[in-house]
Amino acid sequence: MFIVELSFGDEPDRLAARPAHRERLQALRQEGRLVMAGPFPDDSGAVLIFDVPDAEALAATLAEDAYYRTPGVTIISQREWSPIVR
Repeated sequence: MFIVELSFGDEPDRLAARPAHRERLQALRQEGRLVMAGPFPDDSGAVLIFDVPDAEALAATLAEDAYYRTPGVTIISQREWSPIVR
């Protein structure tokens, strides 16, 4: 699994791109590639947990969604994670 942390800016492009991004997240959840995702209460960023086999699969998954390249959205960390409780 991988944890991706995002930081959000005030650019209006981010809010305009969010509905399509959230639809994409729902599809990833149905495919089993996304465990959970959501913004921080202050909307300063978000955390997403992906269930993909390796860093290359994560990169491909992120590349499928233009939201991660939208002004106002910055990926601040990507870390592999090994949960012991599910």
